[in-house]
Amino acid sequence: MNDIPLRKIDHVRFFVGNARQSAFFYRNAFGFDVIAYAGLETKVRHEAGYVLKQGEITFVLNSPLSDQHPESKRLITHGDGVMDIALDVPDVRACFEEAVKRGATPVRPPEALEDETGVFEAASIRAYGDTTHTFINRDRYRGVFAPGFKPIDPERYQASTARPVGLAAIDHMVANVEEGKMNEWVQWYSKILGFNQLVSFDDKDISTEYSALMSKVMQNGTGRIKFPINEPAKGKRRSQIEEYLQYYGGPGIQHIALATGDIIKTVRAMRANDVSFLRVPDTYYDSLTDRVGVIREDIQELAELGILVDKDDEGYMLQIFTKPVADRPTLFFEVIQRRGSKSFGKGNFKALFEAIEREQALRGTL
Repeated sequence: MNDIPLRKIDHVRFFVGNARQSAFFYRNAFGFDVIAYAGLETKVRHEAGYVLKQGEITFVLNSPLSDQHPESKRLITHGDGVMDIALDVPDVRACFEEAVKRGATPVRPPEALEDETGVFEAASIRAYGDTTHTFINRDRYRGVFAPGFKPIDPERYQASTARPVGLAAIDHMVANVEEGKMNEWVQWYSKILGFNQLVSFDDKDISTEYSALMSKVMQNGTGRIKFPINEPAKGKRRSQIEEYLQYYGGPGIQHIALATGDIIKTVRAMRANDVSFLRVPDTYYDSLTDRVGVIREDIQELAELGILVDKDDEGYMLQIFTKPVADRPTLFFEVIQRRGSKSFGKGNFKALFEAIEREQALRGTL
């Protein structure tokens, strides 16, 4: 099956209870610049929206302005979370029609939105749960983001006070789906978007004394877009995937991995901004060199910050995970730096998931 020509992730859209306060959080904790706004002042009557950028990453935060908003109920179901992953394509109509022909459920038919800065094209299909993929083309659009959005008013947000932490791009985005549904969505991405399977992990790879999960990583033809898909596996206690599904109210995006060129500098900056990260035991670092060999970074510094290291045949990678960024134990973020490695940290799974289970035990949800 030929892949649908996806150029990159255009943006990730979050639906949140208070977009203005969420924008403040992502700016001050994660170092994003707030560049655009949509709302009552820009003649958008049903919702408020903020566009945030750092490196090649674009986040859009939307909140309903009344209970008449068609998506307002999702806040009760999910809390804050990712509602849409928008994909940049050369031809919106052709990609949408091909996806629907292959069996995708249409959500928003192709439309061309115009304002004084050009033409913005978009169309959406349904993925797992109520998450969507929107095909986007902005080749003829020169505005700050999309029609309805205006450059941020300095009186609303002082853009000059943004302090980037070195986040450069989206490395991958991980979905949690119900038990028994992983292969169904693997086949969906293969059939609908032409993705191929990069790697898979079973419950022997990802398990602890108490719980287990399975995962398959799907990527598009260029390898620029990677979507791991997780499902719970049988265990003695409730896995982190089951906890997510309970509190999110169904399948959805579990975490977003953000790439940096200097993870030590990035994590130091984020910690200074009060971002909370998961910790593994100090003993993890005792045998680090035996496991991964010689690395450029100082192991004492990695241990101080809680950064994990794993290797494959092509090099090594460094990674660390935030705690959930909202009250529900759902969405969190990964910070990742690749030094040749294309892996997803298989060697860190056991230590990482035991750290997650310690957090679950504190919440009484293990």
